[in-house]
Parts: sequence; structure tokens; C-alpha cells
Amino acid sequence: MNTAVNLNVVHESEAQRQHARVKIPARLRYLTKQRERVEARTLDLSAGGFSFIADHQAVQVGDYHKGRLQFRLDSLDLGLDIEFQVRSVDVDNGRVGCQFHNLKPRDTATLRYLISAHLGGELVSVGDLLSTLQRENFTKPRKNGASGSGMGVFGRLKAVSFSLAIFLVGLAAFGFIFKSIYGLYFVTHAQSGLVNVPSLQVTMPREGTVQSLVGPEGTVDKGAPIAAFSATMLEMLKGHLSDEQLSPANVEALFGKQMKGTLTSPCNCKVARQLVADGQFASKGEVIFELVPQDTQATVLASFPYRNFAQARPGTPVSFWVAGEDQPRVGKIVSSSLHEGGLASDIRVVIQPEEPLTSSLAGQPVEVVIDRGPSLDWLLDKALAAGI
Repeated sequence: MNTAVNLNVVHESEAQRQHARVKIPARLRYLTKQRERVEARTLDLSAGGFSFIADHQAVQVGDYHKGRLQFRLDSLDLGLDIEFQVRSVDVDNGRVGCQFHNLKPRDTATLRYLISAHLGGELVSVGDLLSTLQRENFTKPRKNGASGSGMGVFGRLKAVSFSLAIFLVGLAAFGFIFKSIYGLYFVTHAQSGLVNVPSLQVTMPREGTVQSLVGPEGTVDKGAPIAAFSATMLEMLKGHLSDEQLSPANVEALFGKQMKGTLTSPCNCKVARQLVADGQFASKGEVIFELVPQDTQATVLASFPYRNFAQARPGTPVSFWVAGEDQPRVGKIVSSSLHEGGLASDIRVVIQPEEPLTSSLAGQPVEVVIDRGPSLDWLLDKALAAGI
């Protein structure tokens, strides 16, 4: 089989005329370079140009003129303002070939309609002409070729940057929507939470005044004195005196005598709060200090709405963020109960942290989150179960 290419073959579309020329009667009026008004009869017409007979006018190739083509249609005169350039001159018969310049789209559509109607043997009517002009007869030209050869380096860089920016904005919007939906369906937030450390209370043994021996948030060993108190001898002997000993003189004498004592720490503790100020009178049994044991591991107390009963079950892993820390922690719910032990609208849970919490964080607010979505461990378990 001969596959040689014949380079001398010319395709039909390369040799045929670009525009069909028809003989449509029209009159041409234009001004010469000497500002003389000239009127001539056209020989033929196409969408790209026309020809006319120059009787005695001096016409040269390359001359540029502005004029008007006048058509007679259905007892109606149709005029088109044109700009044309002389492309050929036949001196023997006076034929001048011209090419249109800056022809408006509406004028081009009008010429094509007149030519098509003439070739088809149809009658040209005003209504059909107006209908043709009302249509969109042209498409918008492409800005660049298919290969993008018309775009420079900076243009391409700008286009790529703009596309990348749009992609990043879309990706950010998708991420935000995905995170919102994920948080709505798979994440449960606690209403409130705090670091909880079991506290001990030191009460006043007698009525009297108190003087602290430990500074604010100070630490004290077990058995060490925390505060000194002073009480009247009458208060100390109350309940041990007979009626004969409660004479006015004896009572006055006992009331004037003071007895001092000390309050000791029941553990290696830190003073969390002093509820009675130094020198202030306190009744018997009134709480003076709240102590936090130093060797006790802190837990987290959190409150969840009752509608999240299924999520806030013992054994559920949680993550929590202690105020003042930079990284979240993880833990597990060890117990749950109704708030205040009755019918309530929220559930109180106790969370045991995986890493010990220092008792110095007691009372710090905590953000607690239960994430029920698929995690990496969950995906690994599923993959191993499927035998992947």
C-alpha cells in the first residue's frame, strides 16, 4: 500500500471563493479625495466586498473611501453606511473591485440575508429583514487559540494563580462544611466541666476567734498546725458546771479567762480556701478551712444534657482541655449519675484522665468533648477484620 503523501494536492476549501458574489442591483454613493460626490452602479456584491463601474473617475488601488450602499426593497429604500478600500482596477472595462472595512455585525447580517434570499429566489420583505436583524447571528470570538499560544508567561501564571486561589477557597469551604456537619452529628460537647479533687474540711471545735498559721494556698504536712483559736473558759466548761457554779460572779470570772488551742491538718494538704478570716468569731462546727490532699489524683467532673444519655455512658473515651494548658488530654468516663441525685435535666459524669492531673489544677474549667466519629484505630480494626 502506497502511503506517500502528495504535497501538490490542494483542498477544495483552500481554493474556492470565500464569499459568494451575486448580482444584486444597488447604487453606491461616496466621496473622493477631492471631496467630490460620486454615484455609481454596482456590478456584484458579496459579504466581503463589491465591484462597481467607474465611468470617468480616477480610481487607484489602495484608495480608502466612506460611502453608502442604497437598495430598493419592496417599495422601501434600504441604505448601508460602509467603509471600503479599492483592491483592483480593470482599466479596459472600468471595473473596480473593493473590500469592506469595519463592517458592523448588523450590516453583515443584512448583506448575508440579501445574498441568501437572492440565491434562493425568494422575495425580500421588510418583515423578514427585521426578523433577521433581531436574531443573534454571531458568536463571541475565542480569546485565545486551543494551544494557548496567545497567552504569555505572566498571563499563564496569573491564570494558574487565580485557579489555585479558587481551588483553595473551595477546599476551605468544603472543609468548613464537612467540619460543621461532622461536629453536628458525631461530636457531643459537655455543658460544663471542672477539675475535681476531693477536699477535706477543718471545722471550729469551740466558739471563738481564729488566727491562721499558713499563708494563702500554702501547704501543710499531716498533723502540723494550721491555725490557732482562742475560746473563753466558760465555753470550754459549758455542760460541765453545776447550778451552784453558775453564779453571776463565777460566770463573769470564767468569761474573762481565755483558753487557746490549735487546729491540725488531717493530711498532707494544700489550703484551698479559708472561709473564716483571721480574728473573726466562728461558731462551733463552722468550717474554717478547705484542704486539698496532695497525694490524691484529680478527676474531671462534667455535665451533659440528658438527651445525650446514650453517649455519656461509663467506659466512653473522651477528650478534654483544661484551661491554661496548650494541649488536650484524654480520659474515660468511670461513672455517671443524675445531677443532685434526683430528676434533673442533665447528667453528671466523672472522668478518669489517662495521665495524672496535679491537684493544683483543682477548680479549673474544662472543655469536655465526646467524639463518636470514625478514628484511625476504628479504620484499622475494620481493615484487619476485612483481612486487608
